[in-house]
Amino acid sequence: MTDPLTIRRLYGRAKGHKLRAGQEELLEELLPKVSVPEGPLDARTLFGDDRPLEFEIGFGAGEHLAAQAEARPEHGFIGCEPFLNGVVGALAKIDDRELGNVRVHMGDALDVLERLPDASLERLYLLHPDPWPKARHAKRRMVNHGPLDLIAAKLKAGAEFRLGTDDPVYCRWSMMVMNQRRDFEWQARTAADFLERPADWPQTRYEAKARRKDHEVWYFRYIRR
Repeated sequence: MTDPLTIRRLYGRAKGHKLRAGQEELLEELLPKVSVPEGPLDARTLFGDDRPLEFEIGFGAGEHLAAQAEARPEHGFIGCEPFLNGVVGALAKIDDRELGNVRVHMGDALDVLERLPDASLERLYLLHPDPWPKARHAKRRMVNHGPLDLIAAKLKAGAEFRLGTDDPVYCRWSMMVMNQRRDFEWQARTAADFLERPADWPQTRYEAKARRKDHEVWYFRYIRR
């Protein structure tokens, strides 16, 4: 079955509501300064030194990305989001908090991930991805073996892959797919380990929205073997 690694197509709207003048200014002035450059990538290319790297696929409006970057200023963070309004939201947080350790890509995360060296990431985050709940759309889910092979290649041994979802279909699918992997070890030992958000896992707006709807949320932590 084909998956996002071979389909290489982004679905959904690229742009939502009209941008305000201040948001347009962020796009024109800040985005070029923090954008992921073209060509091969590593920590020195991105940040000028050999710091640890963390990567977020689909950062929404950047709540989690900014919080993690603020908590670990000695790390470098790469965030990828295809939708303009989400990128603007992240830029506003980068600007407000004066975060110099974040680089942003407006587009497909896989395009950036492929350009990083193997075994170069300390953590990778995939939080509340589009669940594509219909069976015929399962090939579009990011939790498929093609993307997971790439993620596994880019994570260091002992590095962490974090997956969060409030969709029961995606939860079951992810557990099934990840259980087939021999290169990741699930860290849950009790139900609380995946039903309670870890202290160093900042809440996203999607999680907050799910909680307001009384949805259950699942927090998966996997270590790269």
